[in-house]
Amino acid sequence: MYDNALIAAKLRRWDTYLAKYRLPDWDAIPDIGLYMEQVVTVLKQYLDYLPPELKDEQFITASTINNYVRTKVMPMPVKKKYYRTHLAYLIMICSLKQGLSISLIQKLIPSDLPEEELKRVYSAYAERHRLATRYFADQVRDAAAPFLGHAGSPSALVTDRPEDMIAASAVVGAFGRLFAEKLLLLEGKTLEEETT
Repeated sequence: MYDNALIAAKLRRWDTYLAKYRLPDWDAIPDIGLYMEQVVTVLKQYLDYLPPELKDEQFITASTINNYVRTKVMPMPVKKKYYRTHLAYLIMICSLKQGLSISLIQKLIPSDLPEEELKRVYSAYAERHRLATRYFADQVRDAAAPFLGHAGSPSALVTDRPEDMIAASAVVGAFGRLFAEKLLLLEGKTLEEETT
């Protein structure tokens, strides 16, 4: 059984946090050459939007970062030091891997972008992330309207049963991933080549 008051309190707290959450601006990302342990610490701070109950999971590790370098998902460090460009790649990779495979992320963000192009890509990504976060928070607020004590927008996802919210959220997440993958796979194709 779920405690509806607890759910409402947790959702309100998370909503407040998400309303303030932002990826760092390009110029706020350190460009001083960080060692791996420092990189992991900084990334955990930048990507700190998980609910407290999920933060214990190691979603950013040195071995994961080393693997991204080895498989050329991102540029190699310079004498074992990571600079702004590396951190920008890692911020995007780590936040995108929640919804995309690494191979599709490589298609979206090639690892050999010149710094000025990467700055443009990262800045656009950070803004899109901010807008998507706001959109997501609005959707959660509407879906959880019965728990939060307001009417919400008319939606098929509005429910007073936590189990229904969980299932609907999982389905929406899966469809979101499929949509992103479908769009990435259309790169370079024409209408004549694509039938579905």
